[in-house]
Formats: sequence, structure tokens, C-alpha cells
Amino acid sequence: MYHKATAARLAATVLTLLGLCAPELAAQSGWRPVGNWAVDRGLAAPATGAVNRVWYSDSGSILIRTASGRIFETKDLDTWRRSSARPPAEPAATAASLPEPGARLRVASDAVLYAFGKFVYRSENGGASWDNLTGYRGESILGTVLDLAVSPADSDQIVAAGADGVFRSADGGKSWSGLNQGLPNLPARRLLSTPAGGQGARIQLLDGSVVEWQPGQKIAWTPASDPRAEADLALREALSRRLGVLVTAVALSGSLTYAGRADGVVMVSEDGGMSWRSAFSFPAGPVEGFWVDPQDPRIALVVFGAAPEAVPAPRVHVARTENGGMFWDPFTSNLPDTGVHGVTVDQPSGAIYVATDQGVFMTYADLGVLGAPPQWTPVAGLPAGAVDVRLDPQGNQLWAATDGYGVYSMLAPHRLRDPRVVSTADWMARAAAPGALISVVGARLDAARSGDLAIPVLTSADTETQLQVPFEASGTALALSVRGGGAAMTLPPVPLEPAAPVIFVDRDGTPLLLDGDSQVMLDAMHPAHSNSRIQILATGLGRVTPDWPTGVAGPLDHPPSVAATVTAYLDRQPVEVTRAVLAPYIGFYLVEIAVPKIVNSGPAELYIEAGGQASNRVRVYLEP
Repeated sequence: MYHKATAARLAATVLTLLGLCAPELAAQSGWRPVGNWAVDRGLAAPATGAVNRVWYSDSGSILIRTASGRIFETKDLDTWRRSSARPPAEPAATAASLPEPGARLRVASDAVLYAFGKFVYRSENGGASWDNLTGYRGESILGTVLDLAVSPADSDQIVAAGADGVFRSADGGKSWSGLNQGLPNLPARRLLSTPAGGQGARIQLLDGSVVEWQPGQKIAWTPASDPRAEADLALREALSRRLGVLVTAVALSGSLTYAGRADGVVMVSEDGGMSWRSAFSFPAGPVEGFWVDPQDPRIALVVFGAAPEAVPAPRVHVARTENGGMFWDPFTSNLPDTGVHGVTVDQPSGAIYVATDQGVFMTYADLGVLGAPPQWTPVAGLPAGAVDVRLDPQGNQLWAATDGYGVYSMLAPHRLRDPRVVSTADWMARAAAPGALISVVGARLDAARSGDLAIPVLTSADTETQLQVPFEASGTALALSVRGGGAAMTLPPVPLEPAAPVIFVDRDGTPLLLDGDSQVMLDAMHPAHSNSRIQILATGLGRVTPDWPTGVAGPLDHPPSVAATVTAYLDRQPVEVTRAVLAPYIGFYLVEIAVPKIVNSGPAELYIEAGGQASNRVRVYLEP
């Protein structure tokens, strides 16, 4: 039995989850941001990308220039807006002495000076002596400082800009806060992976470091490692030394190695880079990336960055080979004359996506067949140019990293002409079970059946329709006959199991886990504690006892229990399941577990099993 207030909070949380898990159902058919623009670098506050100038306006607002040349202004220390202002000339200043060689000076008053180099310093006697304001164990708590400004209204208010963003002090440097949370200056370079298995999205930054937006994270991207990114960098450096030219991109598949150079030349090797059998030169900018067919490495795409003005038009930005690099066909077609930085392909549909300085573009092509270059169409909605693009492993979500404005995801547009049945809980194609929630992504449906069984249509939008598998469903597969927009179609059968548990997760991998007492959603800011209870919202746990009708929310009083045996594992150790019942929302189940005594704080892996079938792995944060 649920306490009524608890059930009301649970239902509200479920409704919130539906908005998170399926933003398309709320008519949000475009890009959705994942994470923010800040990075945890262990400094005085969350960091971001490089900022090389900072100054105060006459009205007292703060202006900065990022390394990419964008000018931003903040009047409230929270919101940054683009500005057309130009930075002033660097002020001249002299001092009796410098705190370190090459330090630059800023005058605050007749007696007060600031200096910055490796550290930020303050002097109250014209530079005769200096106090280090940012040193801690030999390092600067602000990172490398490139510029500093003093408020004309208050000599104690200073702002430092540097390789890790913008930091402010209101007390003459005694304490510092960051101004980076709302500054769109995340220096993303590559999308390395999308959320899966309890891990979040990972990107590579311009400096080569790797960061992850962990599931449940609220503050900043955190440092991570990626062996593939490290191996790619090592290979490019080794090839650059061996060939005596700058290798900017490389791809290995089967017996072939593709290498691209800064001068737009593409080379192919069949022996791991010891010898090169072809070198194809394009009127193009530097090679920025490859896509290679995993089934046939002779088929590949290459993309090129912005070309120098000296390169004659028409410039090539995308090219295709279907013979291992012996010949390349231009695939630029109607793309704008701008840099292309990333490419990804959904092979079953033939959809191709590229990341350009003017956003993401897509087309369709059979890459193994010669033909006319395809026509590209924009995938609109990003706030800035794209630096990389990627599909999730099943081709359901399209991800893009932008220039400064972070990472975004959306329903992959090719799904609109190639619908797919997935679990509503995590948008992955997997087996279903009686009572489970499934979604047809890429289609608005009015009705659905499986043989003689009517399947309830719960919600329907242009990009996704949610269905509930009837509790009466049986057999080994669920055949789906659906109707939408006046047209009927038959979808591929979905494997059917007695139980196929899936824990609900947001698109960034955040699981729907609740504190058993407060009903607060658990995340990095609200961890679970020793001897508490975690409530897990899932689907696909199968039949219940007593029987319950399909398409009806679970009752508040005496909810039916899951018929299958349910177990739970925390860091692969079994934990007590105190109950497993229907939740007060259609297709949702609630599994409650008892958290044992916790010794170490931090993230842990959590999953459940029902009838011997394991769910997806999710991340939960724990504290003693």
C-alpha cells in the first residue's frame, strides 16, 4: 500500500520523467542540450574554455573575449550575452618590482597594484612587496591567467581570465568564484561516446583531454580517460614523425589504414602505415575525420576543414571511396563552402550526417554504388556550428558537439522514414515483456494490434508513440500491425520474454531512482545513504498477481506484486528487495531495495533481474 502523499509525489516524478525520456512527446522535436558548459579541473570553481581578454564597461558590466574570438558581456554575473564591443588597449603600468619575471600589471589605485603571470598578486605599496593571491602547493587555483581587470568602482573587485575561463574576486583576491557556469565556451572537439552502461557522454576537448557528463551530474563535466582517443593521438603523432608531415586524422579498419594530412592529402596503407600505396590530393582544407564501413573497409568517407583562401574553388569538403582509396569521389554537392569536422553514418537507412561550421547536414546515399553526389539538407536548431556528430549504437539518437555551446541530442531524423520499436525506458531496441512500455520512434500512430490483441496507444506525437504490451501477450515474439495517418504498416517482430526488465533513464543516462522516504530523485547532488531505501522505476517486469488490466495505472492501495522473482545488485553484490509492485502509472513498476551499510562514498553500479533476465546497468551515488 502506498501512502497517498508518497504516491502523488511518485506520479509527479513519473510525469517529469516522461518529459525527460521523451521530449518529443512534449512537442520538442529538435535538439536537447546534454550537460552544461563547465568543466571540473580542480580549480577554485568549475572551469571552461580559454578566455584571453577581460575588461569592465563604463556601466560596470564585465566583458570577455574567448579564444574563438567571441565577445560576451554579463551584467548580473550569471547570464552572458553576445556583444559587438571591442576590447580596449591594454593599460600601461609600472611598479617598483615585479613578483615574477614577465608579470603584467594592473593599477587599482595610487597604492594598490595587481600583477599576474603564473599567479595573481596584489601590492599595497606600489609594488615594493607582493602577496600571492592564487598559489596553493605551487600551483595556481585559477590555472593559467591571461588577462586581469579591476573594477573602476571598487579596487577590491577583480576578474581574471585565462586558459580555464573567468574567475572573480570581490575581496581583493582573498576568495574566488567562477563565472563559467553560464558562459557558452566549452572547448569540445570530438564526441567519443554516448551514454551506455552507467557511463555518460564523453567528449574530447581542444587540448586533447577527455571529460564525461556523468549520469546524475549537475555541476560540470568531469575528467575521464578514453583508450581509443589516446591511441588515436599516439598513432597520429607517430605517423607525423614517420612521414615528415602533419597527420590530422587517421582511421584503421581491417587491413587498411586511412591517414589525412593538414594539406588536404589522403593516404592509404595496407601494412599498418609502413608503406602507402596511394596519396590523393584535394583542393581542400585539412583532413578532419573519416568514417569507414565496418563490414567493408574499402568503403569510406573523408571530411575536410575550412580551406585557406589560396585554395581555388570549388573546394572539396566531403569525399567517398568505394575501392580502398584508389579513387575518391567528391560528395560535397550543395554543402556550403565551410569547414566540415565530423561524419557519421547509419548504414541500414543510408543516412549520412556531417558536422560543419554552419551546423549539421544530412543526406542519403548507397556508399557502395557509384552515382551522382547526394543533396544535403540542414538539421536545423543548433545554437552554433558543429565540431562533431555521432549516432548512438542503434542509430536512434543523433548527437552533436558544438563550438562553445556544448553537446546536444535529438531523435535521429532518418528514423522519421524508418521507424523502430524500442523500450520506452532507455530507447534501446530490446526484448519486451507482458505489461512493458514500448515506443515506436519516428512515427505517430493511431492504433496498434498484435494478432487478436489490441495494444493501447498511450501517447502519440510526430516523432514517437508509446504503447503498452498487453499483459495477455504470449509466445516468443510480438508482431505489430499499426496504423497512423491513414496508412497501415507491419513493423518487425519484437522478441517477447516473460520478463525483460529495463530501468528508466534520461537521454544522458540519468536513472530514475528515488529516495524511499523523501521521494527525492537520487543523483550526484542527492546520493543514497547507508540503511536507506532506493526506489527504482522500471518497466518490463512481466505479469503481476493478482492480474491487472492493460492500459490502467497501478492502484494506490495494495498494488499487484511482480510474479517473477526480482533480485537487485549494487556493485555486483546482491541487496535485499523489499518489494516489487506496479507503480501508479501505466506500464511502470516499482522495485524497492534496502541499501546496506556503505563504507566508501562515490558512484556504484546498480541493476535488477526479473525471472533471471538482467536489466540495463545504471549509476547510483552513495554516501555512508
